[in-house]
Amino acid sequence: MKLAIPLGFRSELPPEILPTGIPSADNLMEGCPRGRITEVSGPVSSGRTTFLYSVLTEATRRGEFCALIDAANTFDPGSASQAGVDLGKLVWVRCSGNGEHAFRAADLLIHGGGFGVVAMDLADLAPAVARRIPAPYWFRFRRAVEDTPAVLLVLSGEPMTKSCASLLIAMERGRAVFRGKHPTRLLHTIDYKLNPRKPVRQQQAEFTAAVAG
Repeated sequence: MKLAIPLGFRSELPPEILPTGIPSADNLMEGCPRGRITEVSGPVSSGRTTFLYSVLTEATRRGEFCALIDAANTFDPGSASQAGVDLGKLVWVRCSGNGEHAFRAADLLIHGGGFGVVAMDLADLAPAVARRIPAPYWFRFRRAVEDTPAVLLVLSGEPMTKSCASLLIAMERGRAVFRGKHPTRLLHTIDYKLNPRKPVRQQQAEFTAAVAG
């Protein structure tokens, strides 16, 4: 028996998911969809880097190679390693604040293939540089990452990818917990709030990150 499939018909299967490694976040949204753009935005100290390290840890733990485009040279390999990231499976591209170089690097890495996660940390780019990023880049990246096993993870201060992202996450800083007595109190843990904005399901997850030291 043969099945006749109408021309132009395309079956939309749900994408595979890469868990974030944060139980409360994965319970809420399962994880980051592969072959799609996930954007994590929020102000300084809102948990963006913690989220990034957790995703990279989860991917490298599975034996996947990852790439990080570090637009403003803010990546700390020591902290990432302590968080569980296997640096031997991470390609680190430093761009020294040059947004154009960051996007060229991302273009090459996405089209080159072979990565479980391609992360773009644009959060600390100067606002004037961020405003000059052409919108067509995101449409190009969305097409390039489709039908690949890669998660394109974008970190930003304010949302950049708009409709090109399949998952938008807004981060907020919660409360900080200190231990010890004044004046020698040390920061022990920080609570973060994670709000998925797309898909439309408006729910919130809270997770706690321990501070090393």
